[in-house]
Amino acid sequence: MAPPWVKSLKPSGPQGSELLAQERAQSNIPVEKLSEFLFTREVLARQDKILNTLKADKVFDKSQNYFDGREGRFQTALARQKRLRQLAVRHQWTKEEYMMASELISEPGPYGLHVGMFLITLRDQGTPEQHELFLKKAENYEIIGCYAQTELGHGSNVRGLETTATWNSDDKTFTLHSPHLTASKWWIGSLGRTANYAVVMAQLMIDGKSYGPHPFVVHIRDFKTHEPLENIHVGDIGPKFGYNTMDNGFLLLNHVKVPHVNMLAKFSSVDPKTNKYGKPASASLVYGTLTWVRSTIVLQSGGVLARGVTIATRYAAVRRQFQDRDAKEDIGENQVLNYTMVQVRLLPLLAATFALHFTGRGMMDLYQENQKKMAGNVGKVASTGRGPSPEELFPSTDLLADLHATSCGLKALASSTAAEGLEVCRRACGGHGYSSFSGIGSWYADYLPTTTWEGDNYMLTQQVARYLLKSARAVLNGNPSDNDTTRIFRSFLSRRDMGAAFDVLGRDEDIVAAFAWRTSFLTFEALKHRDEEKNSWNSLLVDFWRLSTAHSQYLIVKNFYEALRSKSVEQELDAETVALMHKLFRLYALHTLEREASEFFSSSAVTVRQIQLARTKAVMKLLEEIRPHAVRLVDAWHFPDWQLDSSIGRYDGKVYEDLFHRASELNPLNALTIDPYPESVVLVKKDEREKFNSKL
Repeated sequence: MAPPWVKSLKPSGPQGSELLAQERAQSNIPVEKLSEFLFTREVLARQDKILNTLKADKVFDKSQNYFDGREGRFQTALARQKRLRQLAVRHQWTKEEYMMASELISEPGPYGLHVGMFLITLRDQGTPEQHELFLKKAENYEIIGCYAQTELGHGSNVRGLETTATWNSDDKTFTLHSPHLTASKWWIGSLGRTANYAVVMAQLMIDGKSYGPHPFVVHIRDFKTHEPLENIHVGDIGPKFGYNTMDNGFLLLNHVKVPHVNMLAKFSSVDPKTNKYGKPASASLVYGTLTWVRSTIVLQSGGVLARGVTIATRYAAVRRQFQDRDAKEDIGENQVLNYTMVQVRLLPLLAATFALHFTGRGMMDLYQENQKKMAGNVGKVASTGRGPSPEELFPSTDLLADLHATSCGLKALASSTAAEGLEVCRRACGGHGYSSFSGIGSWYADYLPTTTWEGDNYMLTQQVARYLLKSARAVLNGNPSDNDTTRIFRSFLSRRDMGAAFDVLGRDEDIVAAFAWRTSFLTFEALKHRDEEKNSWNSLLVDFWRLSTAHSQYLIVKNFYEALRSKSVEQELDAETVALMHKLFRLYALHTLEREASEFFSSSAVTVRQIQLARTKAVMKLLEEIRPHAVRLVDAWHFPDWQLDSSIGRYDGKVYEDLFHRASELNPLNALTIDPYPESVVLVKKDEREKFNSKL
C-alpha cells in the first residue's frame, strides 16, 4: 500500500477532468437526446436500474478482474452466473433484461451456451413432447446444457463432422460414437466443466447410409456427482487467446445409447415403426434462426466497437504529447486528439459505430417483418384445419435467400470491422493501450471469436457471392425477383455503356449510388469469369471476398443513409445533431471509398480527381468539423464506467490517478517480497497477500 506522500500526489496540469469538461463545453450536441434516439428512454432507464442492482452485490465486484489467473477468473465467473440466475428469478427479469445484465458484467460466463444455444435449439428444433421432456427442465436450470457441433478436425464444414448417431431398429435407440480422435467435439462453450447435457450434432446413420448431421440430446454428467457418465470423456480444452472465463470443452463418446425421443425432431425424424427417415419439408426452414443470430451480431457490432472508440477518444482528449509545431506561442503540450493522424484513425471508426448500429437495426426490422409474414401465413392456413405446405409457409424463398445472403455478408463485414477497429483503438492509446487497465485488450480478445463462429467470415463471403451471381443470371435471363439487389443490377446494365457520373462530393444519394454501381460491376465481372471464362470456383475466392465486402459496404452505406432520412430523426433530434449525423455518414462513406479507391475507379463509379478530392479535401474537412463533438458523441453511447472497467476511458478523465491506484493498491503481486539473487533457492521471502486481500 502506498504511503501518504504518494497518495497526496496529483498529475501535472491541466487535469483530465478539466480537459474533458472543456471538450464537452465546446459542443452543443444533446447527449441524452441522442442516447434516447439510439436506445429509447425506457431501455436506458432499465439499464440504470439493473446496473444499480449489480453494483450493490459484492460477487460482481470487478477490482480483481485483471489480476486473477484462469482458474480464479473461471470460478468468479461461475459464481456470477449463479448469482445472475438468482437475481433473474427474484426480479422476474425478461430475456432482454437478463441479456442487458450480462452485457454490463461484460464477460463470457459458464452458462453462456446454455442460454445462447442450448435453450434456443431445444425450443426451435424440438417437438412439443421434447419441450416437455427437456426444454422445461432446461429453462428451470434443472439441466444445464451446451451445443456440441464443432470438432477437433472439422469446423466450418459441418457436413464433414465425424461423430455418428446410428439408428438401432431392434431397440429403437441411437448409438452415438466418436470413431476417431478428430471426431472429438472441441471448442464447445459451457461443456468443459459446467454442462450436464449437450445437443450433439452427429451424422445420422440408417442401415449404413448417412443422412447428414442432426441434433441429439445427450446426458453427459451425473446429476448428483457431476462426474462424466460411463463411456464419456469430457473436459476443458485449456487456456485461450481470450474468453478464459468460459469453459470451452472437448467431448468423446464411446458407443453411447440414447432413446429415440432424444433426436430433435421438429424438422426431420426417424419413424420408429418403419425405420424410415423423414426429411424437412423445406431447406428454407433453417434460414430463420441463422438470419436472427447473424443479424444480432451485426446489431451488437456497433456497440462492441463503440466501447473501444469511447475509451480511445476520451483518453486521446486527456493525453497530451509534444507541442504544436506551428503554434505562435507556448500553450503547452497538445492533446493527442488534435493530431490528424489520430483523428483519421478514430473518427472514421466513430462514424462506423453509428453506421453499424443503424444497419443492425435495419436487419432486425427486416427479420421481424419476414417472421410476421410467415406467422400470418401459418394463421391463414390454420383456419383451414390442415398443416401448411412449404409454399404457403414460405411464399417467397427469394426473400429468405436475400435475407440469408445479406445477413451472411453483413455478419462478416461488421464483426471484422469491430474486431479490427478495437485493435486500432488500442494502438491509438499508445503504451497505456497495452495495459489490461485500458479495458480494450481483454474486450478485443473476448470479441475476436465472433469473426469465426456462426460462420467463418471468409467462408461466409462465398455464400454472398453465390447469391449475387444467381441474381445476376436471373436479371440477364429476364426473370429476376423484385428486390433491391436486382434493381441495382438492372440500373447498372441500363447505364453500363454510358458510364456513371456520380457526384459523390456533393450529393449523399450519389454516394449510395456509387457504392451500388461498384457492387454491380464486380458482380458481373465475377459472373464473366465464372460462366464465360469457366474459371474454377477456387480461383475466384479472392474475387468473391472482394465482391461480398463491396456489397456489404453498400448495404451499410444505404442503411445509414436511409436511417438519417427517416421521420423519427427529425422528430427526435435537433437540426444541429441531424447535420452532424449526416457528416458522420459522409465520413464513413468517403473514408471507405478512399480505402477502396481502385475498385471505385476501375468500375467507373468515380474519377481519379474525385478520389483525390475525397482524400485531400472532403475527409480531412469532415475530421476537422467532427472533432469538437467527438467526446459528446461517444458519451451518447451511454457506457457506465462500471461496464467499461477502464482506467483510461473514465467519464471523469481521471486517467493517471486510476492507473496508479490499480497498480499500487490493487495489484496482489506487490504483496510479495522476492529474493532476486541467482545463488539463492528462495523465491519468495515474504508473502503478504492474505493481509493485502483483507484490505481490499
